[in-house]
Amino acid sequence: MSMSAGMPGPRPLKLEFPQSLAVYDDYATAQKTVDFLSDQHFPVQHLMIVGTDLKRVERITGRLTTGRVALGGVLSGVWLGLFVGLVFALFVDENALAMIVSTMLFGAVFGLIWALLGYALTRGQRDFSSVTQVVATRYEVLVEHKVAAQARELLAKLPGALPNPFE
Repeated sequence: MSMSAGMPGPRPLKLEFPQSLAVYDDYATAQKTVDFLSDQHFPVQHLMIVGTDLKRVERITGRLTTGRVALGGVLSGVWLGLFVGLVFALFVDENALAMIVSTMLFGAVFGLIWALLGYALTRGQRDFSSVTQVVATRYEVLVEHKVAAQARELLAKLPGALPNPFE
């Protein structure tokens, strides 16, 4: 079965005159709504889930020290050296292992120097490591105007599917 069957035309992320069907606080509930409509044989290609009210979340994972920066640089360099060594080894007939090991060593030295240089240039302005993610705080299910009434009628059969507007 083709994934393109039933897909909208040349603009898959556009709806024709979209209307809001419901707004939820989490993606799982919005997904449950679309899944329910699909189970009711509603033409779900006329729906879209849109994450709104975006926020950037940064989780601090630890303190950044010269030792951690150096270790990260060495490990990164070893991986780069391994990759380059494997590529070179494809074109050499003799002593491929020595070539791989030497490129890993060169990579480790390069990674160490590059990481420490980058860390030194920050001058202590960011002495922590972190991971960042952009997340939506609300999820809106949109529906094309021509099937909006049908979607609302079907969704009324699902208990708790429509949020209470008076909360």
